[in-house]
Amino acid sequence: MSEWTETTKYMRGEVRKAARVRHWPINHYFWANCQLLVTLVKRDLEARYKGSVLGNLWPLVNQLSQLLIFIYVFSIILKVKLNLQGLPTENKLTFGLWLFAGLIPWSAFTTGLSRAAGSVIEQVNLVKKVVFPLALLPLVPILSAFIESTMGLMTLILAVAIFFKTLHLSIFLFPIVWIPQLLLTIGLGYLVASLSVFLRDIPQSLGVILNLWFYVTPIVYPANVIPKAWRVWIFWLNPFTAITEVYRDLVLTGKITHGGELLVATIMSTLIFVIGWWVYHKLRPAFADVL
Repeated sequence: MSEWTETTKYMRGEVRKAARVRHWPINHYFWANCQLLVTLVKRDLEARYKGSVLGNLWPLVNQLSQLLIFIYVFSIILKVKLNLQGLPTENKLTFGLWLFAGLIPWSAFTTGLSRAAGSVIEQVNLVKKVVFPLALLPLVPILSAFIESTMGLMTLILAVAIFFKTLHLSIFLFPIVWIPQLLLTIGLGYLVASLSVFLRDIPQSLGVILNLWFYVTPIVYPANVIPKAWRVWIFWLNPFTAITEVYRDLVLTGKITHGGELLVATIMSTLIFVIGWWVYHKLRPAFADVL
C-alpha cells in the first residue's frame, strides 16, 4: 500500500493544480491522469516480477516457451498440417506459428479483462478514502496485459523471419488492429469492473463466458471449417474473430484479407467502449457506499 499512498499524494497535488482548469480533455488534469496511468502500469509490471532474477524478461520467456511448446506438440508430434491460402504448406511449423498468432491477442484480452473485473473491489482504500481518478483502475491491468502480449508478438515475428525466411512490411499496420482490440477490452473492462462492485459473481461468471467465447472464435481451428450458415455470424457479430484473423494476416501472409470485418469490429468495439464507460461513470458515485 506504500506505493499506492505515494501515488495518491502526487495525485492530490495534481488535482489541486488542475482545479481551475475545466476544458476537457486538453488540460492539466487530463495530462496528469495520463502520467499517473503510465506510472501505475509501470509499477504493476515491475511488482509482478519483483525479486525475480530475470525480472521483466519473464513475459518474454513465458511467450517464447509457449511458442516452442506449440511448435513441438502440433508441428512435430501431431504433425498437424494447415492448408490456407498465403501460408507455406510444406513447412511443418506452420500450424504452431498460426496457432500462436491467434492466441497472442486472446491472451491479452482474457488476462486484462479478468484482472480488470476485480480492479475496483480490490482497491477499497482508494475508492473510499482518497481523491483518486477511479477511471484509471480498470485500465492498469488491461494495459499491462497488452504490453506483455507485445513480447509474444515480437517473438512470433522473429520466428516467422527465421522459419519462413520472410518478414512482411504489413507488421507496421498493427495499430489498426490494436485500436479495436483495446477499445473492446477497455469497454468490457469498465463494464465488468463496475458491475462486480454490486454483483460479486461477475468475476466467476466471466471465466465461464470467456471459455465459451474462446471456442466460438476461430483460434484453435481455421475459419474455413465453420459451416457457411454460421460463418457470417461468427465473423460479423464476434469482433474478436476479425481481430484474430488480422493478427495472422499481418504476420503470416503479409496482406489484410478481412478488412471489412475489421471495420465492423472497430465500430462494435467503439460502441462497447462507450457503453462500458457510460455504465462505469454512472455507477462510480455508489462504489464507496457499497464497498
